[in-house]
Amino acid sequence: MARVRLENITKRYGEETAVDDISLEVEDGEFVTFVGPSGCGKSTTMETVAGLTQPTDGRVYIGDDDVTDLAPKDRGVAMVFQNIALFPHMDVYENISFGLRLRKYDDEEVRRRVEQAADIVQLEGMLDRMPAEMSGGQQQRVGIARAIVRNPDVFLMDEPLANLDAKLRVHMRTELQRLHRELDATVIYVTHDQAEAMTMSNRIAVLNDGKLQQIAAPLVCYNEPTNLFVAGFIGSPSMNFVEGELVEGGLETENFAVDFDPALIPGAAVGDAVTLGVRPEDVHLARYAESLTSSTDLIDARTDVLEPMGDEVFVYLLLSETTSGSMEEDPARSPNQLLMSVTPDTDIEANQDVNVVLDRSKIHLFDSASGDALVHGITDLPDREPGTAPTEADS
Repeated sequence: MARVRLENITKRYGEETAVDDISLEVEDGEFVTFVGPSGCGKSTTMETVAGLTQPTDGRVYIGDDDVTDLAPKDRGVAMVFQNIALFPHMDVYENISFGLRLRKYDDEEVRRRVEQAADIVQLEGMLDRMPAEMSGGQQQRVGIARAIVRNPDVFLMDEPLANLDAKLRVHMRTELQRLHRELDATVIYVTHDQAEAMTMSNRIAVLNDGKLQQIAAPLVCYNEPTNLFVAGFIGSPSMNFVEGELVEGGLETENFAVDFDPALIPGAAVGDAVTLGVRPEDVHLARYAESLTSSTDLIDARTDVLEPMGDEVFVYLLLSETTSGSMEEDPARSPNQLLMSVTPDTDIEANQDVNVVLDRSKIHLFDSASGDALVHGITDLPDREPGTAPTEADS
């Protein structure tokens, strides 16, 4: 296996910039996922590594070699596509071995590699089947085995699970993790599904509008997002965002305030427009405030819609009497609403007046103008002593 290095990769199509000055390095044996919305440049970046797309600017390195001008077949990569593209008139053995036979490997070497790859992806006893006789998951494993037999330096996977049903996708995620561990492979994976990115990757590269937003371990992207885009994209349901302004005593929003010394936030000053971010699981009913190390003051709210999800219930909270409660926009992003997650046994119902608090250690502040993160957690800032959180029970 080998490491992959991208240096200032840019790809333009006429006046449109699909990839904008991306530089990153994937270590030998690492599983890195490119994730982002449709059209963000993740597939184009992968195709640049594969050699299917020539960059307008920048260089691609695999191992110590500059492969920017090499043909795909000479780069030591193997690609697994969203469209598996098996030959329908060939059985599994012929599909897996097709590339080896084109390269004139002898029959014994072809058989050895095919049987080894089939064993790795658990296709034993299926080598004589036709693609039409196989399930979607089995066909996808054939596509992966076809890549394995080449013994590539780098595996490139472009949304290989997108066409599978939800249950099979979960199963194949586990299979891919096992495969990565067994092969100790360098893998670059493309998906728009953040669940795939979070569960399988050593690191996530978050892209938007052709630009690299953040590359870090999954939990770092979740707990310490570098900007508003990453904060809103990583996590399902997405983070709550509330606009506010820094004042002498902390942060003021339309419906509540959070106390701290703004002078202790690097790069911020009184009068700045700031966006507060907090995830649904970090919004709590006031009755549970004492269990938090540090919480905000009580926030008055009224429950709107409850969504039972089995292991949790999502509660949409209205912070203002003038809030319409329309579901046309994401309620978690509406300026007068919050999304809260509670356990299924929580005594709560729709149209109920409640008091809630925010876990101060999980509050994120962002510069509203640039979107850049200012601070993650405000418990280290001046605040009430631990253990003195509000204890008034909600209605």
